[in-house]
Amino acid sequence: MQPLQQLKADLQNFVNPEKARNLARFFKTGKGQYGEGDMFLGIMVPVQRRVAKSYASLSLKDIKILLASRIHEHRFIALLILVDQYQKADEQTKQKIANFYHDHTACINNWDLVDLSAPHILGAHCYENDTTMLYRLAESENLWKRRIAIMATFAFIRKGRFKETLEISRILMHDRHDLIHKAVGWMLREIGKRDVKREEEFLKRHADAMPRVMLRYAIERFDNKKRNYWMSRKENLVPVSSEAEQTGQAEEDSSACR
Repeated sequence: MQPLQQLKADLQNFVNPEKARNLARFFKTGKGQYGEGDMFLGIMVPVQRRVAKSYASLSLKDIKILLASRIHEHRFIALLILVDQYQKADEQTKQKIANFYHDHTACINNWDLVDLSAPHILGAHCYENDTTMLYRLAESENLWKRRIAIMATFAFIRKGRFKETLEISRILMHDRHDLIHKAVGWMLREIGKRDVKREEEFLKRHADAMPRVMLRYAIERFDNKKRNYWMSRKENLVPVSSEAEQTGQAEEDSSACR
């Protein structure tokens, strides 16, 4: 049996229909929702990681087939393998993988797929090379390309470089989708963990214009007094729905462990 067929066969041993139904709801796969059409096998992330390690040398041809699958776990495992290959590659192969990733962004179409891969492939590559593509992605009409743009800058933040994150945050400031609000706020908070003055300088200029969810995410680690100060600057103090906040926190918790 060929490696790709064997990988898919291995996954069938872990299919969980009840978990698949829960994941389909969690990732908003209903008609008109951001994950419309996505299908799940119901396989837990640690299991997917183990499977990915067993197929670490899978070819780009086979990874491409997995990325084209409607099954979420297939795409997730493809990206796990791609991240591992990028991190172990020489410079020439890194360029090839980064180009491959950029050419297949249409397949990276849910927030967990973006968050597990964008910083480690496109972000890492752009940090060492040209950043132009990140700005192009930030201007895209496609939700996931915009999320890739901001999440890729996590690689820059981890190395103490904040310029690109702040510039792309400005581009996305008036984005209409809450998944972008959450991602931008999260990255601003990550800057604050390393340089709170830099984050506060940005907030002084932009907090009044930021969507509430974006601002809440950005100031989450501040003490109560400071959080209240920043939120009081918003003109319309309309409470954020508990669903939005809980979903957003779940996104970050899930992404951070991957």
